Amino acid sequence: MHIPFINLRIQYESIRSEIDKSIQSVFHDAQFIGGAPIKKFEEEFASLFHMPHSISTGNGTDSLFIILKALNIKAGDEVITPAFGCMPSAEVISLTGAQPVFCDVDPGFYTIDTEQLQKKITTKTKAVIVVHLYGQAAPIHKLKKICDEKNIFLIEDCAQAHLTKEKNKLAGTFGVASAFSFYPTKNLGAYGDAGCILTPDAALAERMRRIRNHGALIKDDHELEGMNSRMDTLQAAILSVKLKHLNDWNARRTELANLYKNLLAEVTQLALPNELPDSTHTYHIFCIQTQYRDSLKKYLAEHGVETLIHYPKGLPFTPAYRHLHYTEAEFPVTAQLQNQVLSLPLYAELKNEEVTYIAKLIRQYFS
Repeated sequence: MHIPFINLRIQYESIRSEIDKSIQSVFHDAQFIGGAPIKKFEEEFASLFHMPHSISTGNGTDSLFIILKALNIKAGDEVITPAFGCMPSAEVISLTGAQPVFCDVDPGFYTIDTEQLQKKITTKTKAVIVVHLYGQAAPIHKLKKICDEKNIFLIEDCAQAHLTKEKNKLAGTFGVASAFSFYPTKNLGAYGDAGCILTPDAALAERMRRIRNHGALIKDDHELEGMNSRMDTLQAAILSVKLKHLNDWNARRTELANLYKNLLAEVTQLALPNELPDSTHTYHIFCIQTQYRDSLKKYLAEHGVETLIHYPKGLPFTPAYRHLHYTEAEFPVTAQLQNQVLSLPLYAELKNEEVTYIAKLIRQYFS
């Protein structure tokens, strides 16, 4: 049996007629930048979150960068972000000229450690970028309280948390703005790069719309310097189709995650994903943890199962941030996770028998 880490073709086949019709409508109208599909998706996405403003962008990284630029984050400022996670939440800070300040993560949930966060805040701190990692909600109510008390911006990175909730409120609706990625492998994925921003602030929304389009709302209306980060019309049309299926896909991911947990519950050498109390987990990634990670990964590959590592190196320890001279002792949880996490295949079209096969291999390995 061969089981890829993700299979985008099988998802396409399941909704092929809807997708093909939507693509053909874009080709028929021959408007490939802007137009009705962009407006439609922005309105649908904002409505899903009960948010007044949705700004489509070229990708999730740009979404974060645009938020920081719109908030006037600049050289001399500090922005706190998790030490364990994907590169964009850190690199966008550096690109504004500000200083990224890394904070270790919770060992059970892998999201930012709120206790350490409070110790990292200084007079230079202007914002916190919280990442809802793997589909797990960060303790966002607590984080919002901290940021409000310190009068600093709370920015949510929801690239891996489409429709994740904490205390029945959607991730992406707590901060001054939130960034989403629709990279093809996301729970809601485009057929190329695409992203989006949500915000409750009308003035901030207008500024971000300008920044993503060379500083203009209409042609040649350049009130400020901006950039080119527009979502392609084709991607908007595809995302509108997929958006209708997102709840069902997330529910199936949760079902498969629970099957993994049941089948692997007695394997004492593994740490399985936890769910924060009063929150949901949309399982963009099903991440296990074991000190035997590398040999287990090799064993699964030998038996036809593709796995990935999210992430093999903590952000402070990457060559990009070597100049900051961080040590592993400063981020002990991140230092451990980078050597022990392993992501198993999980997508809505995965079959129960495939999960059962993977779990059987893991049990065999540890026996």
